[in-house]
Amino acid sequence: MTLTSAAALVTAGLASAHVSVQPGEAAKGSYTKVAFRVPNESATAGTVKLEVNLPKDFPLTSVRTKAVPGWKASVTKVKNGEKDVVSTITWQADQGVRINPDEFAEFEVSLGKLPTNTDQLLLPATQTYDDGKVVKWDAPPAANGQEPDHPAPALKLTAAAGDAHGHGGAATASAVAKTDGHKDAAAAGTDTAARWLGGAGLAVGALGLGFGVGAILRGRRSAA
Repeated sequence: MTLTSAAALVTAGLASAHVSVQPGEAAKGSYTKVAFRVPNESATAGTVKLEVNLPKDFPLTSVRTKAVPGWKASVTKVKNGEKDVVSTITWQADQGVRINPDEFAEFEVSLGKLPTNTDQLLLPATQTYDDGKVVKWDAPPAANGQEPDHPAPALKLTAAAGDAHGHGGAATASAVAKTDGHKDAAAAGTDTAARWLGGAGLAVGALGLGFGVGAILRGRRSAA
């Protein structure tokens, strides 16, 4: 039996495939949902277990796993001061279930609150095969920029929207002020137009009255 959500990988890409976190970035200080993508790199064995270690330096207090048919998820917590923080997440396949060769699976989690004082979270993972082979994906990024053989899954943290030292709030206030200014200008224009039309109406009325009076006077003169 295989994991129903698994999908075939392109054989040519197996050599560079590794456990990763998708999508690869999230906003600082947020709660987010990510998926650990696990490709099966063995040509003969299947993946039956995945363990992900969460960073001790940037502890996360909230981690929720999404149910995956055929797999049991467990979350291990430890004390960090007065708080319980998550240290590891483990997915274990049921008997007869595995990620087959040329397949991958994704394990979704909701986690947070993400830290605001770092630009990246490294989430080392351990992949276990049903033939006993264990592969650790725990290497940090290389200084020369090249990808190591077994890179740790990495989640890039980006600045939250409007979090540029209050500039976002200022921009919003400016936009509101501009909007209000446009409204005031429109109202002033409408008021001016109304006054002009009112004045024009009075002028036309007065002119009509003048013509009427003139016609009456001419009529009286003709009769006389």
